[in-house]
Amino acid sequence: MTRLSLITALALGLALPAAQAQAACTAEYKAKRDNPLELYYDVAQITGPCTVQNAEAQLRAMLAAQGLTLLKVLSVAEN
Repeated sequence: MTRLSLITALALGLALPAAQAQAACTAEYKAKRDNPLELYYDVAQITGPCTVQNAEAQLRAMLAAQGLTLLKVLSVAEN
């Protein structure tokens, strides 16, 4: 293997785990606001584990700050 090929292979080997560690998680959800009733469907970026439980915790706090109530997390997906 030439020196350039070896350097390229090492650089790619180091870059792949870093890219995987930064994989984004998105959560698809439904929310509401009362008086008058408004229904929302949206997708949000989630940090930490890509689980419904984690998404619910983060979305409840985020939406409460906007005067919204989380109804349901429909799905979570790593991108």
